[in-house]
Amino acid sequence: MAAPPLLTLQGVTLTFGGTPLLTGADLALAPGDRTCLVGRNGSGKSTLLRVAAGLAEPDRGVRFVQPGTTIRYLAQEPDFAGHATTLSFVEAGLGPGDEAYRARYLLESLGLTGGEEPGRLSGGESRRAALAQALAPAPDILLLDEPTNHLDLPAIEWLEAELKGSRSALVLISHDRRFLQALSRSTVWLDRGVTRRLDQGFSAFEGWRDAVFEEEERDRHKLDRRIAAEEDWLRYGVTARRKRNVKRLAGLHDLRRQRREHRGPLGSASLAATETEASGSLVIEAAGVSKAYDGRPIVRDLSLRVARRDRLGIVGANGTGKTTLVNLLTGRLAPDSGTVRLGANVSLNLLDQRRSALDPERTLADVLTGGGSDTVAVGGQSRHVVGYMKDFLFSPEQARTPVGVLSGGERNRLLIARALAEAGNLLVLDEPTNDLDLETLDLLQEMLSDYAGTLILVSHDRDFLDRVVDAVLVSEGEGRWLAYAGGYSDMVAQRGAGVQAREAPRGEGPARGGAREAGSAPARRAEASPRRRLGFNEQHELKTLPARIAALEGNAEKLRAAMADPTLYARDPGRFEAVSTALAATETDLAAAEERWLALEMQREALEG
Repeated sequence: MAAPPLLTLQGVTLTFGGTPLLTGADLALAPGDRTCLVGRNGSGKSTLLRVAAGLAEPDRGVRFVQPGTTIRYLAQEPDFAGHATTLSFVEAGLGPGDEAYRARYLLESLGLTGGEEPGRLSGGESRRAALAQALAPAPDILLLDEPTNHLDLPAIEWLEAELKGSRSALVLISHDRRFLQALSRSTVWLDRGVTRRLDQGFSAFEGWRDAVFEEEERDRHKLDRRIAAEEDWLRYGVTARRKRNVKRLAGLHDLRRQRREHRGPLGSASLAATETEASGSLVIEAAGVSKAYDGRPIVRDLSLRVARRDRLGIVGANGTGKTTLVNLLTGRLAPDSGTVRLGANVSLNLLDQRRSALDPERTLADVLTGGGSDTVAVGGQSRHVVGYMKDFLFSPEQARTPVGVLSGGERNRLLIARALAEAGNLLVLDEPTNDLDLETLDLLQEMLSDYAGTLILVSHDRDFLDRVVDAVLVSEGEGRWLAYAGGYSDMVAQRGAGVQAREAPRGEGPARGGAREAGSAPARRAEASPRRRLGFNEQHELKTLPARIAALEGNAEKLRAAMADPTLYARDPGRFEAVSTALAATETDLAAAEERWLALEMQREALEG
């Protein structure tokens, strides 16, 4: 016989500002349950979790908790009032029979000492302290709202292992697919105010959700056909008894009401990056790059080659220097030693996830337009700001809304909207997945797959890395970075571990790596060259190659313009084949010329410096 539920919510209804948020939500949690609560941003997941925790009162509905059941809720914004240190904050959450050592164990496992002052904590440190307090008493029920936000990969993997060993019943809200797949055994989907339950983990959710939407679409078509048939009868049907006519007319009105009140699936974001002129085939060339702060190496002797259309992921624990590495590779920060060279026509487009950079007093429209205008330049075309906002699931009424009232997910969508409107062919995304719902993550993934430029992605989302990148650059500790082909799972398989830093084997030199083979041809030639002056032929090449590159680029543009004619193949198949062959040959020559010029230029700088 199944154990009775520890917690039950039935028919929960809640309205904010005249708009129904929850219109009949249910939730039941038995001992040992592992439930993920999923839904779009703004669907009411956090509100439902607060109702379950007893922190919010619904307009209608029933909440029942078995007597003696202990519940812990991980809030998005922990309250540290009255606590001088993180240790006292966590110890305050212990129950009468709990062991005091557990508070310190959890804090140390999450990278805190216990002596931190709450007022000086970063967002990530606050989240770690709140997690330690929620986990410390080993409650009967754990309600966790985005527990992986602001955590790095080592902390996420530790938390995943800790929860797997916990006896508490869990309800999880998270955008991290891998985290949900590892922990959930059932799924509650909150959609348009009501809940649906699937007695399988998150792995089965997306197929089930799509089947539900398809069934709804079929039902909507059936309803439309019934309405059309009744309207046709009303206009052309044979006159019958008055009562029968009145009843059938009332039925038509009821069908129309059902159609009006039907709430279809929430809209989808429409994401597309604005692209500029294509870069050269070689985008970034780094040779022997090192950088240190206060004697601590952040990057040490890194050689790296990134080519056009590469998708490079950068992962590592917090504090390993991921942002510093990105700034070095993009030329925004000078190395202490070594050289970084950007290829021809590289145009940087950076998405910085520092939400503090958004002025809370400015409106959404001002952030997107720069102020003083109602239009946004996207892809070389002018678009009205309201239309562009709709692509990112903002309503027209939000155009004049201050940024300060937006949720975390809405602020992230605003940052993405602003970044994608800027033209570029080298896209750098720093933690773009924070607070985004699963559907928007899918669309972001599709946009990045179609993006014609080069991508550098910094992320702690393992599933997103697997879906997007084709190489991963990992911190190995002490400033060493090493590249692995494939996504995050491929890196773990090759490395035998996650992102925790490891010591280099004895006798192993500094790690080298890149999106292509670390010792790429230009880098190898530069390193192998003896210390001498450039020969006459090399000096001549260095002087004449820029003109040759420009000529090849001009020829390639003319050939591309000819290929862009949609009628060329039908009019002259032979001409189409000749132009296509010439374009391929020209692009090959251009890539070779760019690579040769870059190798010679780096060699010249090394000899002169």
